[in-house]
This record gives sequence, structure tokens and C-alpha cells, in this order.
Amino acid sequence: MNITKRFILVWTALIAAVGLGASAAAEEVERNFAGSAQLDYLAVPSTIRARGLTFDGFTTELALKLAVDFTEHFSANIKVCYGCHGFETAMAYVDLRVADELNFRVGRMNPAFGDFPLRHDPANHRANSKPLPYDMGRMLRRQEWNMSILPAPYVDNGLEVNGTHWFGDDLQMDYAAYVVSGLKGSNDAFDLDYIQSRSGSLYYVDNNSEPAFGGRAAFTYNFTDYSNLTLGLSGMYGNYDPSGELSYFIGGIDLYLRLDALVLRGEYLLRRTEFAVGSEPEKRFRYEFDPERNFFIKDGFYVEAEYPMADWLELFYRFDGMRRVGNVAITSALSSNSGILRHTLGSNLVVTRGLRIKLSAEHWDFSDFDDEIAIHTGVVGNF
Repeated sequence: MNITKRFILVWTALIAAVGLGASAAAEEVERNFAGSAQLDYLAVPSTIRARGLTFDGFTTELALKLAVDFTEHFSANIKVCYGCHGFETAMAYVDLRVADELNFRVGRMNPAFGDFPLRHDPANHRANSKPLPYDMGRMLRRQEWNMSILPAPYVDNGLEVNGTHWFGDDLQMDYAAYVVSGLKGSNDAFDLDYIQSRSGSLYYVDNNSEPAFGGRAAFTYNFTDYSNLTLGLSGMYGNYDPSGELSYFIGGIDLYLRLDALVLRGEYLLRRTEFAVGSEPEKRFRYEFDPERNFFIKDGFYVEAEYPMADWLELFYRFDGMRRVGNVAITSALSSNSGILRHTLGSNLVVTRGLRIKLSAEHWDFSDFDDEIAIHTGVVGNF
């Protein structure tokens, strides 16, 4: 019997034991099942056939989550999501809470980074699409850009220590620190390969025997019962190639402000990624190769505002952008300094509790390509 099968059998036995223990004290067990689903149609009227630019047409996003509190200090969460990548296990972890300030999370999880990943499920944000720094598959020119800075949700295996502490009644601190398998790519890579990180056919395991690590710290101040401010800082570092020689660093800052019904958000992300030089860099890169610049920088931001005009109507506006600075492959359509800016205006029509119609229009301004117009129409429900 190989190691993988033994590992599965051990964990199955442990889960079964926990289940038997929980059955013996069923009155103490609390279960919560929740989920959301969104069907969105993306049209790009500025291009006759947009399939070469993005995943246009219909796309479904689904999230199903089961949380079980076995005791006051021990719980488990399992979440399955569905999108353009198919079904995937987005969560499968246990929490051991020693105190509010100290919690141990073990398993497959969303490592803490930034504000948007906390609300990436389609029912938890007003726009049809994700902010550019976190976009996964529906950004225009996604292949040329190799998607975003940190496509959300970022799912990985590892250990996270997190907690919350209150300073008086109004100031709250949240923190998280983790070690995970890390993002993946090839030995001869120009950039990260998100298919390797998300594909079960390539195994959900560490590809270089070196864990990545990171963390987040956030401070929230409550001005009143109806207004509060949150400031967060995040970071992540690791090597992504099998040889463990190409590194990446991702840093971010996020800001959230609620003023009664008005909600304002903003984030800035930066990723520094090393790339393979190869034996003949003069044939590999478009621009003259500088041995001291074997990396590129990809950074981006978004700011957005949400306001409910009525019980049945919510409006939002988002301005976001992304930039890539550094040498590119000789076949790349990007330049050494490429950028995107996007304006998004939209609304949510509340049909009934838990059911909304999402409408939005986007203007894309590319430095290396023609500008584009995108229109989203979607229906989202949560339960």
C-alpha cells in the first residue's frame, strides 16, 4: 500500500472517530449549510467574436459550504465550488480554537490575503466580475496577461495560525500566519502557472519540497454602530518551480470604510516574480536581457463604492487597473511596460430576499491593444 493510500485511510479513520464522538454528543453539535450560485452572461459588443479575448457567454459560479461545530473549541469546514475550471474542493480543514487570540487551522484552505478573498463568492460582492488584481478567468486579454496578480480564490494545503484581539470596545486586531505548499510553475517558466496550482490531474501537492509562507494583519476601528474603518496588510513569499530557484513575493494593502449605508473599499497588490533565463536569453526575450533583472513586477489596484438607493436597488462603481513592468517572451504581445485601466458601473436589483439581478458595464483601456466594452447580465442567489 503506497503512502498516499495510507494517508487517506488514516484521515478517514480519524474523521470517522470524530463522527462517532460527535454522534454520542449530538446535542452539542451545530451544523450550518450555506451556498450561493451565479449565472452570468458576458458580451463584448466592441468585438464580434470575443472568444479569443476571454470566456464570454454564459458562466456559472457555485459555492456550497458545510460547517460543523463539534465543541466550543473544535470545528470543521468543507466547501465545494464550481466555475470555469469545473468542480474543486475550495475548503477541507479543521479548526482548533484555544482562545479568541489563538486558533490552529489545518487542511485545504484559503490562506489569508487581502480583503476581496474574504468575500469572493458571487453572492458576497455586487459586481458581476472580480477586481483586476484578483480576476481569475473572465478578464479580457487574460492569456496575454496570464490572468491577474493573485487569482481568487487562492486555495492551498497547509497550516494557518490566526486570531482576534480586542483593545477596549472599539479597536479590533485580526492576524493570520501560515505555511502552505505555494504557487506553482515550471523550471523554464516566464511566470506562475495557475493550472498547475489548481489541477487535480497534476496532484494537489508541493512541487519543490519547499513550503511558502505568508500572513495578514488587520485593524478595525468602530467609530459608531454604523461606521467603521479597517486597514489590512498582507504578504506571501515562496519558490514556484520544481528546482526551487525561482521566487515570488506578493504584498498588499487593503482599506475598508463604512459610513452608514455607504461602503468604500480599496486595495493595492504587487507581485515580484523571477523568471528562467535559459541558455540563450537573446533568443528567449524580446528586449536585451539584463542579468540583474531576471524578474518582472505586476501590480494593480481597485477602488469601489456601494450604495443602496432603495430596498430594491443597489448601485456600485469600481475603478481598477493593473500593470506589468519587465522583459517579456519574444512571442508575447505585451511590452516592457504594459497597463490596463477599467471603469465599471452597475446595479443590483433585489427580486426577493436572497435573489438579485446583477447588471454592469465595463470600459477597458489597454496600453497594447484596442479598447473594449464589456456588458454583464447575471442572476445570483444565496441560501
